[in-house]
This record gives sequence, structure tokens and C-alpha cells, in this order.
Amino acid sequence: METTEKNPVGRPTEYDPSYCEKAIELGRIGKSFEQMSAQMNVSYRTLCRWRGAHEEFRHALEDAQALAQAYWEELAQAHIIEEKDAPKLNTGLWSRSMAARFPKNYSERLKQEITGKDGEAQEMVIRWGGKK
Repeated sequence: METTEKNPVGRPTEYDPSYCEKAIELGRIGKSFEQMSAQMNVSYRTLCRWRGAHEEFRHALEDAQALAQAYWEELAQAHIIEEKDAPKLNTGLWSRSMAARFPKNYSERLKQEITGKDGEAQEMVIRWGGKK
């Protein structure tokens, strides 16, 4: 089933269920959603619209994301132990890239919430310069 959507510049974009397999194929080789949209010759915005409109495409993108993460993890594992004259892993770059691409699993940010008694909001007063 094909559906035609209006593109902001007037060119119609047609969703094709075969894009599900294309997304999964690209995820297997570590591609981002932006790279997937470029390979499918559609805008990232269109990719997002299709994700919201087509359940099977949303599931395919979720699977592609997991496959892309596995691709990058396996690449790192292959190079984690350095050998003479072998390719080296730039661990700092890899770590930053993974945190940016897969923040749910690799972000080093901490989220802290402060609540009062029984989970109520806590009033905070900040005074500058020692004046009351």
C-alpha cells in the first residue's frame, strides 16, 4: 500500500513498505537515521513522518537502531585490545560518538530531582551578595 504525502517543497514523497527492510539493512552497517534518510533519498523530516504514520516502519527503525548500536559495539570490541601494526580504536572519540548516538545506553549525565515531604515541590530561595 502506497501513500503519497505532501513535501514542503511540493515534491510528493511516497512511502513504500520496502523501506522497512532498507532501514534494517542500513542499521546492520551502523547508519544513523540521517544517513538512512539520505540513502532513501527523502528528508529526515519525511522519515520522521513515516515513523509516526506507519507502525511497521516505526518497528523497523527501532530494530535498525538496535542493529546500529550492535555494529558500533562489535567494532569497538574488535579493536579493544591493541596489537602491533593493527588498526587502533580512538577510545575518546568512540565514547563521545556512542554517547551522542545512543544516549539511553551511553550517556554519562546524571538526572537528580529534589522533592519535599510526600513528593511535593521543594521551595528554594537563593540569595546573592549576603542580603536578606
